[in-house]
Amino acid sequence: MLDVNQIRREPESVAAALKKKGYIVDFTEWLGWDADRRAAMNEADQLKARRNTLSAEVPKRKKAGEDVAPIFEEVKRIGEQIAELDGKINALTAKSDELLIALPNLPDEDVVPGGKENNEELRVWGDPPKFGFPAKNHVDLAESLGLIDYQRGVKLGGNGKWIYTGDGARMEWALLNYFIDEHLKDGFTFMLVPHILNEQCGFAAGQFPKFRDDVFMLQTVTHFMLPTAETALVNVHRDEILREDELPKKYFGYTPCYRKEAGSYRAEERGMIRGNQFNKVEMVMITAPEDSPAAFELLTRKAESLVQGLGLPYRLSKLAAADCSASMARTYDIEVWLPSMGIYKEVSSVSNANAYQARRGNIRVKRKGTGKNEYVHILNGSGLATSRVFPAILENFQQQDGSVKLPDVLARRMGQEYLKPVK
Repeated sequence: MLDVNQIRREPESVAAALKKKGYIVDFTEWLGWDADRRAAMNEADQLKARRNTLSAEVPKRKKAGEDVAPIFEEVKRIGEQIAELDGKINALTAKSDELLIALPNLPDEDVVPGGKENNEELRVWGDPPKFGFPAKNHVDLAESLGLIDYQRGVKLGGNGKWIYTGDGARMEWALLNYFIDEHLKDGFTFMLVPHILNEQCGFAAGQFPKFRDDVFMLQTVTHFMLPTAETALVNVHRDEILREDELPKKYFGYTPCYRKEAGSYRAEERGMIRGNQFNKVEMVMITAPEDSPAAFELLTRKAESLVQGLGLPYRLSKLAAADCSASMARTYDIEVWLPSMGIYKEVSSVSNANAYQARRGNIRVKRKGTGKNEYVHILNGSGLATSRVFPAILENFQQQDGSVKLPDVLARRMGQEYLKPVK
């Protein structure tokens, strides 16, 4: 949620910032509603104060033997006026909130406008492999190595589903354990969160109402399957006031992620590149506002170190405003090289929502110096999603004999150096 005080003070600059994300907004009408609502609230408060004063007069006048009927008549009239004003306030609040909750977060000042075409490559790590033999794509490799059963996955769950089998299941679990071990080493708290979340979680995370159709809603309509652990983790402290010495909060969670992935699948996105269910370890940090830039750099370094630990070539890109998700003020993508596609594919997004999610979730910190409550900043980063890391390992480390050399961090956990074709 945007800061209403900022909109009141500088509506033109807020509108200009939203334009960087492709949102054209004129706050003139909203400012009128806001002024009318505040005037109505002020009038209602004055009437309530008058009613309290009159009510306090009743026992005094009764004791003095005076007629109190005129007071009751005035109190009744005031009550009717208050009810009318409350109706007006509620209607104006509903209109105001409907506009505000649909607006995305403001991008940070240094984030450039536009979409993917304006993303900036910050750095590249590692060299894409050069093969002296006809290289295979990850689908063919996964099948020849007996790692993934695509056909039976579709039979069980439909398109966008697969079954990890044998060494494939072991490799997936080894990846997750590698990520978990690294986060524990860095002092993050491990969380296993519910997979079925309530409506408030989607709202506070900024996914509702805009992206409501992207998740699997349950028949209750008020609950949905989580699309990422972030949705749960940012809600852990919803409606709480944290102590300043509790910050930063450093959490990570492992969950399967359930997403509709609407739209047609391109031929090159076969296999695990896009799916309705995939595994991911997600990091979330809750900080004081002044500490969030440093936290953003920390999460970025952590995500990069995980990819480096696997030895995968990748690039780090700073996203333009319209390519950032609605809730985020800035985002860096870590994208690994996929030889069969000849492109980099995102395996981690590190983002800072600033106070946007905290306002929607009403998460604040009590300042030691002033005793005042202030909205925290919330950040998140994938650490990592396996559904693209798994294919990248197969494709980048494939050998001429059809085997795949495992990265050391996986070889140690699996007790083997190579994945070999099944006979």
